[in-house]
Amino acid sequence: MPPLDFAAQRQTMVDSQVRVSDVTDLNIQTAMRTVPREVFCPPTKAYFAYADAEIEYAPGRWLLRPRDVAKLLQAVRPRAGERALAIAAPYAAAIMQALGLGVVQSEAGDLDAASAGQYDVVVCEGAVSATPSAWIEALALGGRMGVVVRDGPVGALRLYRRAADGVGWRAVFDAPPPILAGFEAKAGFVF
Repeated sequence: MPPLDFAAQRQTMVDSQVRVSDVTDLNIQTAMRTVPREVFCPPTKAYFAYADAEIEYAPGRWLLRPRDVAKLLQAVRPRAGERALAIAAPYAAAIMQALGLGVVQSEAGDLDAASAGQYDVVVCEGAVSATPSAWIEALALGGRMGVVVRDGPVGALRLYRRAADGVGWRAVFDAPPPILAGFEAKAGFVF
């Protein structure tokens, strides 16, 4: 069996999943054509790297579908020279590095107080039941964050933006990624 042609698969992914989903940022498309997504997959799942599916790369941690990570990145508008925080987002981090951002990666759910207000862009490649306040606090003035908030079978990517008078958000698109381990809804008392 011949080896997989990952470069051809990357091109097909961009043509059939990214461009057709209204991702028009040519820089994001170019980065996705060059960054090898398969290196973020366990070796037994590398063949699946460019499929239209989430891929579990570690227990409770998932790569978003290519379409969803592209739309997330287009929503937060990463620009060269900006400082970014990628939370459980190794592929998105690599794309942003290819775009010229300085990227800090975190697998931890909690950020220390020193990170408050330091990031122009914050992204997460999984869903959460509620956006942690520490993630919002990490945004610098003018900073943008993209995270899928999910409390049912489908979530929505929320785009947060910090302005001088506070932080606001809007829903950008629907997405069904799995909820990250440790970020599930807390069970409450129900009659």
